[in-house]
Amino acid sequence: MAVSTLERDQELDYSALDLYNPCVLLETLQKLRQIVVQEGQEIFDPWRSQIQRQVFLSSELNLAHYVALRRHDLRPLQAALIPWGLSSLGRLEARVIPSLDAVIATLEAICQIKSTTSRPTIEAFLEGDCLLQQHTEAVFGQTLAHRRVRIMVTLPSEAASNYEFVRDLLQRGTNCVRVNCAHDRADLWKAMIDNVRRAETETKQTCKVLMDLAGPKPRLGAVVSPDQKHRIFRGECLVLTHDLPSPKDTICFQATCTLPEVLDRLQVGATAWIDDGRIGARVESLSAKGVLLRITHASLKGSKLLPDKGLNFPGTDLQLSSLTDKDRQDLDFVAAHADIVGYSFVQTADDIKLLQQELAARMPQPREIAIMAKIETPQAVSHLPELIVQAAGQQPFAVMIARGDLAIAIGYQRLAELQEEILWLCEAAHIPVIWATQVLENLVKKGIPSRAEMTDAAMAERAECVMLNKGPFVAEAVTILDDVLARMQEHQLKKTPQLRALHSW
Repeated sequence: MAVSTLERDQELDYSALDLYNPCVLLETLQKLRQIVVQEGQEIFDPWRSQIQRQVFLSSELNLAHYVALRRHDLRPLQAALIPWGLSSLGRLEARVIPSLDAVIATLEAICQIKSTTSRPTIEAFLEGDCLLQQHTEAVFGQTLAHRRVRIMVTLPSEAASNYEFVRDLLQRGTNCVRVNCAHDRADLWKAMIDNVRRAETETKQTCKVLMDLAGPKPRLGAVVSPDQKHRIFRGECLVLTHDLPSPKDTICFQATCTLPEVLDRLQVGATAWIDDGRIGARVESLSAKGVLLRITHASLKGSKLLPDKGLNFPGTDLQLSSLTDKDRQDLDFVAAHADIVGYSFVQTADDIKLLQQELAARMPQPREIAIMAKIETPQAVSHLPELIVQAAGQQPFAVMIARGDLAIAIGYQRLAELQEEILWLCEAAHIPVIWATQVLENLVKKGIPSRAEMTDAAMAERAECVMLNKGPFVAEAVTILDDVLARMQEHQLKKTPQLRALHSW
């Protein structure tokens, strides 16, 4: 009979235990292992029917064990293991049960107790690392000799007409290019991809093509300003309208919304963010004309309101389908030309299933196309295990930490915390992660990096791919990022320090 969650938590009440006694510590870990195996199987069983790729089965089971394990507070156990030289629980994402078995077997030896646990072989212990590499290569191609982490670059419109620009990106170390379906059109996308394929042949370097569906992203449409003002200030108002705004006799900025149906979902008091969080606002009133926003955050010198800038409404259920009509049209092209399809604003496993059905309908002779899910809402974070199972159970899969929209949706103060949790959960599933949004942004846009973004780029070594956005100095940024990532992997592999000899002094 299954043990209740309450009973399990009581079994792991550390307060009355002397965990610095190795035999007590051993008994506690044995009990923890038993709970993780049982709870993990309960999590795994409903997932099993969704798995068509046999190569993902052991990864799925490890993910289930990890979800079960991380329901418990392991800090007292971790602190008690360290004096015995056994702190591997802090790096067990890719190998949950083998890590527990290795620690238990060593504690049995310390306590001089006849072993009841088989110490995992080296092959079994490292299987998770091998599976992560295998699943990563299924999405991004073969691992480079000098660098584990891939570099992705968002292509500007220039890439359609400037072959030398594309070839230079590959020569400097670009491993994947991103075509943003929110911009340009199919003939330009085709020209970009043709240049990439030509550059692959000439440089003898593989480069995957990611085509990123625009998704249901509300944006500012036409913008009308009062008295020809160019900037909006804190305390001023903005009216979002269903139809084209009138320039006559207005005392507020006005703008259309590219998805006008979202205006009907807003309530007084709702929060709004514009242009990746550069402008903040609150819904002050609703009318037949539109939604009146009062600006709460803006630059001291005022902020520009420009067409095509994104709108975010954290805390409001916009009730939008994850695939728009435009996305379905774009999928006709994507299914024929892309190696990876990027999926915006995914929230549930059903969203993944919808995309898989749409792809299958367009690919009568199926080829293996990978899915990359952009995690940018609290709902996507809370459903991440199910998203992974639905996607990776059918085809190669990767996750992008879309830090721009995610930060707005959850609050900037929580971004670093959730970024770590996404990395850990994906490593437990042996799924590659893309570290994205404003990586080396100053370098890409202005030619000189900030100190903070160099540290951010170095920390990105814990992912499997890093994305650079477009800008006039993006080629130079690829060169610098290639150098940073190659240096950092000598010191760090995921969460594990490599302890290379230091030569700084």
